Amino acid sequence: MQDSPSEFRRAARINGIEISQIVQISETAAQMRADGHDVVALSTGAPDFPTPDFVIQAAHNAALAGQTGYTATAGTNELRDEIAAQSHVTRAHVIVSTGAKQVLANAMLATLNDGDEVIIPTPYWTSYSDIVTMAGGTAVTVPCPMSQGFKLTPEDLEKAISPETRWLMLNSPSNPSGAIYTKSEIRALAQVLANHPHVWVLADEIYEHLSYVPFTSFAVAAPELAGRTLIVNGVSKAWAMTGWRIGWGIGPAPLIRAMIAVQGQITSGACSISQAAALAALTGDRKLLSDRLQDFDARRKLVVGGLNAMAGITCPEPDGAFYVFPNIEGMMAKGGFATCTDACNWLLEKAHVAIVPGTAFGLPGHARISFAYGQDDLNEGLTRMASALKNCVSSPIKENIHGSFHSIEKPWLYSR
Repeated sequence: MQDSPSEFRRAARINGIEISQIVQISETAAQMRADGHDVVALSTGAPDFPTPDFVIQAAHNAALAGQTGYTATAGTNELRDEIAAQSHVTRAHVIVSTGAKQVLANAMLATLNDGDEVIIPTPYWTSYSDIVTMAGGTAVTVPCPMSQGFKLTPEDLEKAISPETRWLMLNSPSNPSGAIYTKSEIRALAQVLANHPHVWVLADEIYEHLSYVPFTSFAVAAPELAGRTLIVNGVSKAWAMTGWRIGWGIGPAPLIRAMIAVQGQITSGACSISQAAALAALTGDRKLLSDRLQDFDARRKLVVGGLNAMAGITCPEPDGAFYVFPNIEGMMAKGGFATCTDACNWLLEKAHVAIVPGTAFGLPGHARISFAYGQDDLNEGLTRMASALKNCVSSPIKENIHGSFHSIEKPWLYSR
């Protein structure tokens, strides 16, 4: 088939929206591997642990039992009831979707009119702003630098609110920074929101069970705002079930009904077998979560220590999730890189290590490194980075991340 640009007109709502930079980098790394290069990819947020055996068995049992047809658009009663029970609400306040990302999209499509504003503390997960844009809204990003723990302050929240503000999106634990809002910090934000009843809260808590310090849900810390709060969660991260595509939203019944209406016209509902698997995860032995958290904690300390030993990199210790978000401005200055994207591209070409530049998350001068990988990969990645950075000098990369890299077989020879 021959493509003709004159025959295709892109919708204005997706102008400027492409596959995320995270995916682009991961695909480039995969292509480099296919071309015979030894690449260490520390770029994606997919745990290296397997889905628990008892979860897979539950899915198998459901398939054998004939649970292979459509479910209710909002999800099976059994799964919704379990989510509701664990959240102290009723089934009417729960929607099950094809991943937490669809919960976000459902909420924005169900509530935003053209020009409505959504406040997004920055750095933020890359999909937030694009989902808002596709729904006709305007993303209002508020920089939250490392000096304030990558967290939104009450003062900055107050300044960002306008008559057009519809939502505040709050991600705790955060992707990419790992920041967790304490109960008192949530209370301080809630006090601001109390004076602005037109502003709703979307609290993305998908990394709830990957917390190295005490975690408090927004719903628990600010119960007085329950009538305008949507909690987003799922099984993808803690239970290593990214491919099963199950997430859920917990919120006021009128909002949930509107989100169900949207979902009914897009997916009709989540996979029946995946819902059976998610139910098994939620009702199964939670010791698995604590065991894996200990493993992630060891990786966290390894990566933070390794990065802080490198000249030009400053890495705070994250409180949650499985990412670090170090400042790499010193490395950029040493290597003569104009942007953090250039610096990350250089690392991929030179050291064959894939990490994600901070521009993908709205905060330049940083990079996101995932430690959702085995310790062998983490050690190898850190070793390669340290070796490359020892002799980091001004040297332009050959092509940017959108092109094909002319990689070398032995990156260390290139650094000498």
